[in-house]
Amino acid sequence: MFVHKEQLYTRFEQIAWEDLGGGVRRKIMAYGDQLMAVYLEFKKGAVGALHAHPHVQAAFVRSGSVQVQIGEESQMLGAGDFYYIPSGVVHGSVALEDSTVIDLFAPMRQDFLPNDQELPT
Repeated sequence: MFVHKEQLYTRFEQIAWEDLGGGVRRKIMAYGDQLMAVYLEFKKGAVGALHAHPHVQAAFVRSGSVQVQIGEESQMLGAGDFYYIPSGVVHGSVALEDSTVIDLFAPMRQDFLPNDQELPT
């Protein structure tokens, strides 16, 4: 099952994994128009390719370690660390070991929703 817009409570084990390929999978855990929370797992060596989007993003490294590039700066972050990505800034990451990361996006990422859950325009 996938989470629904403004679903008040979400049980981790009831949400389906989305396999993004390359050792990355995610679960969309909660969202409304202004915010989205996404749980990600990265296998060691998995790459979050450099990209940019109009959403503001904050992330929490729950476990493992990742090399994160934001703009021209790169840092190794481990469990308990956070990072913040302003709107439109190029960023990416590489998992230095098996890792989990929790991403928050504002506003929500409609492009992450399954086709049958797209928001009306």
